Amino acid sequence: MNRKDLDPDSSPQAAFGARIRRAREAHGWKQEELGDRMGYSATHISAVEVGRKMPTLRFSRSADLVFGTAETADTFESLWREMRLGSLLEGFPQYVGHEGRAVEIRLYNIGIIPGLLQTPEYARVLAESAVRRGAITPEQAEERVSFLAARQAALVRPRPPMVFVILDESCIRRPVGGADVMDAQLARLVEFASLPNTLLQVAPYEIGERRPFDLPVNLLTLSDRSVLCYAESQAQGHLDREPTSVMPMLTAYHQLQGESLSPAASVSTISELRKGIT
Repeated sequence: MNRKDLDPDSSPQAAFGARIRRAREAHGWKQEELGDRMGYSATHISAVEVGRKMPTLRFSRSADLVFGTAETADTFESLWREMRLGSLLEGFPQYVGHEGRAVEIRLYNIGIIPGLLQTPEYARVLAESAVRRGAITPEQAEERVSFLAARQAALVRPRPPMVFVILDESCIRRPVGGADVMDAQLARLVEFASLPNTLLQVAPYEIGERRPFDLPVNLLTLSDRSVLCYAESQAQGHLDREPTSVMPMLTAYHQLQGESLSPAASVSTISELRKGIT
């Protein structure tokens, strides 16, 4: 069989294909054998390895299962997400891979509604704004909106995770996209708060210096009860698995819950705000 050598540095797609080939050869498998294990044809495996075919999310997850990398820090799924969403901050693609399997999700946001709760219209306004600033390309904007829809869909499971959300008051008061977009977004928050597996709270401005976070924070509890933390600034993202640094973040989140409005008062605040928009 002719072997096509591919420069892994030539493109993210080539790097993915080269890694698949290295993993396959390390196991001593032919393309037909790997294809049987992953549920693909040998031709498909070959096309991915040489960069002729773009891998999919399903392909990446199948590779993680076959090669035993699903619960590692360097999964094929995270490589796929980095390839598809190169404009995202470091650590975020890996975070999302865990998010889709978490049993508990805790979010805190400042200024904008968290992605998992955004309406498509709200998300598109933010993406288009980034394009106008020159931060991302129009193609990357489309990827962001599609990617967000896939994240939200991944949480619709037979046994969905428990989702705790604390919104800084700035999230609901900052106008994004005009009255219609904001009204629909706030309506989405009220709908989210009514679900049996959610708890939504607003952290009012009045808590002042008692607010423990100055940046957005995401905390995930996995099925083995381990906790991961993802935090980001404007230019950097960081995924942390170290208990000595993650557990204080979880404690601070619980403290913020105590300072925030009750779920009922939070929904009431959002509903009153909607009256001023419509």
